[in-house]
Amino acid sequence: RAGTAFQYLLVQKTGAQKNVGLIQLNRPQALNALCEGLMAELRRALEAMESDPDVGAIVLTGSQKAFAAGADIKEMQNKTFQECYNSGFLAGWDKVSVVRKPIIAAVNGYALGGGCELAMMCDIIYAGEKAQFGQPEILLGTIPGAGGTQRLTRAVGKSLAMEMVLTGDRISA
Repeated sequence: RAGTAFQYLLVQKTGAQKNVGLIQLNRPQALNALCEGLMAELRRALEAMESDPDVGAIVLTGSQKAFAAGADIKEMQNKTFQECYNSGFLAGWDKVSVVRKPIIAAVNGYALGGGCELAMMCDIIYAGEKAQFGQPEILLGTIPGAGGTQRLTRAVGKSLAMEMVLTGDRISA
């Protein structure tokens, strides 16, 4: 089964006709931080769902506490700019945005930094009452790196996007 092939994801087909692909981020100890391993698994799961003729739509979700609290800072902290640039550090992070089947982000809890960017790559976002969206990269001395500045502007308008990116402030559902 697909669910046993992943370390950081729970993957299944659900719905009355088993035609909805459900991908759940599953790194609870790290608030679903987006490490390289999780992102590689996500690309693999999305490719499998996209090529499965029985799957008509995909739901991407996390836990009640966190959709995804951002990129895995511990994994990134010792990398230099040159290492990130030469290794194509964020290459493949946009897989969600190029899948041809509709992808719905079911967000509750934190969707911060890379997690917010991941949600915005989906076609539809359903946000629970506890959802918190933000781009707090400025608090670490950087800016959103996976298209967040462009997607956030389109999603919430220039003024709110600027406020969120330049202050690190969050918005609720």
